[in-house]
Amino acid sequence: MVEDLESTLGGQATVGVGMPGAISPATGLVKNANSVWLIGQPLDRDLSSRLGRPVRLANDANCFALSEATDGAGRGARVVFGVIVGTGTGGGIAVDGRVLVGPNAVAGEWGHNPLPWPREGEWPGPACYCGKTACIETFLSGPGLALDHERATGEKVLAPELARRAAAGDRAAEATVVRYEDRMARALAGVINILDPDVIVLGGGMSNMGRLYESVPRLWTKYAFSDRVDTPLRAALHGDSSGVRGAAWLWPEAEFQ
Repeated sequence: MVEDLESTLGGQATVGVGMPGAISPATGLVKNANSVWLIGQPLDRDLSSRLGRPVRLANDANCFALSEATDGAGRGARVVFGVIVGTGTGGGIAVDGRVLVGPNAVAGEWGHNPLPWPREGEWPGPACYCGKTACIETFLSGPGLALDHERATGEKVLAPELARRAAAGDRAAEATVVRYEDRMARALAGVINILDPDVIVLGGGMSNMGRLYESVPRLWTKYAFSDRVDTPLRAALHGDSSGVRGAAWLWPEAEFQ
C-alpha cells in the first residue's frame, strides 16, 4: 500500500500508524491491545524493517484525539478528550495540539477504569479481556451494549440494530439504550472530574447514535463534581477517517520538509 501511494505521489512518504494498545516504554513491545495477538510483539520495529524507513506508531485513540484537536471538532480548544466507542472503548488526550502520552503510555485510557457509581447488577460486572471486571469498555463498547441487551432480554442483537429498534419505539431496545446513556454519563463525569477538558469528542461506531449528544450532557451534570458542566460533547468532524488522519499528524510538517 505504501509503495502504491508513493508511486502515485511521485515521492517518498512518511508513515504513521494508529494501533490498538501502545508500545510499552519498559519493554518496547506492544501492550494493552484488545487485538491480543499484538501483545508482546515489536510491531514498530517489524514495520520499520519491512518498509525500510522510520515508522511512528501511536494508540488509535491518541491519533483520533490529535486529529480532532488539530482541525476537527476540538479545533481551537486547549484540552481535548477524544473518545472511541466501537469494538472497544479508548480515550486520548491532546493538550495544545499535542498528544499527552504519559510515562507509562496510558494517558486517557479511561476504558479500563471500573464503571463509576455502579448500580445493582453492574458489580462485579462483566469480565474484560484485560483480566479485570466491570471495566467501562465492557459496558460502552458496541459488543458491551449488545451483551447488556442479551443479559436483560435473552435476545442477541448487534448494537446498530439496537439503536434502530430504539428509534423505532421498541421498548426493550429503548431500555437498553437508556442504560447505556446513563453509563456513558457516569464514565465521562469521572473524566470531567479529573481532567476537566474544554471539549469531549466522540468517535467510533457508537458515536453515530445521535441522541447521545443531548442525553449524555443532560445526565452527566448530576455526577460531575460541579454546580454545572459547560463541557460540550461533539461528534468527530472527520468521522471514521479521524484516527488515520491523526496517524499522519504524528509527523509534523516541519520535520519532513
